[in-house]
Amino acid sequence: MSDHRSPHRALAEDIASAIAARRSIAPISQRDRAFSMDEAYRTALALRAVRGERVIGRKIGFTNRSIWAKYGVDAPMWGDMTERSVHGIGQTDDPVPLSGFVEPKLEPEIALKLRHVPAAGASDEELLAAVEWFAPAFEIVHSIFANWQFALTDCVAMGALHGALFLGEAVPAGDWARALPDVGVVLSRGGSIVERGVGANALDGPLSALRHLVDGTEALGDPLAAGDIVTTGTLTDAQDIRPGDTWTATYEGAAFQPITLRFAEGAPAPTGAVTT
Repeated sequence: MSDHRSPHRALAEDIASAIAARRSIAPISQRDRAFSMDEAYRTALALRAVRGERVIGRKIGFTNRSIWAKYGVDAPMWGDMTERSVHGIGQTDDPVPLSGFVEPKLEPEIALKLRHVPAAGASDEELLAAVEWFAPAFEIVHSIFANWQFALTDCVAMGALHGALFLGEAVPAGDWARALPDVGVVLSRGGSIVERGVGANALDGPLSALRHLVDGTEALGDPLAAGDIVTTGTLTDAQDIRPGDTWTATYEGAAFQPITLRFAEGAPAPTGAVTT
């Protein structure tokens, strides 16, 4: 019997299967040298349909230009966040299990909620007026492409590597948010400082990152919606996380409370052999 699935649907089902089984697959870009950004975003839309989860926002990835060379990318990207992937810190005291992720990493970020969708090309003032609140956040990112070896198109097709978002206490938007590019973050594991970052690492600042997302999703014909939550990208490099870790992000220069995530003991699920 012939396969009547579209190429994007077939790829999306393969990606969803790999994520569910916690296994690695060969990068799509290695199997198809002509796999373009347009094809990647079409695959991500097909992945949305395969998963069937309600989308409540977007994550922006690779806004931190300082890590582009490390990961072999040269532009930002975005992907879905859903009602199953977004959580509030403090909703539970239980540590977060890592068994649901493949080669997980942790990123300290600044997230926001839209009260309405700004127009493409909006000014900083118009963008700020569209934001209801800002919040400190941790994003867990993961990769079904072994050892984080991929092309940007692979990341987009997988949903921009999104695993989960954990939101800290929200702060209502206001003029103070104009200084977000200067906000510092101190990222610690077990009480020891691992790295420092700054708000400007998110594509020159969270409002600038939001502008990029608004313009890009509008051009793709997949615009944002009022009430969407957006996380604007990592302020440091993404850090490997291990079972039993405790991570804290302390923000300097904004009224954000520190955020802490604990990860459950026990080994995360193995990635297994790379399959095609």
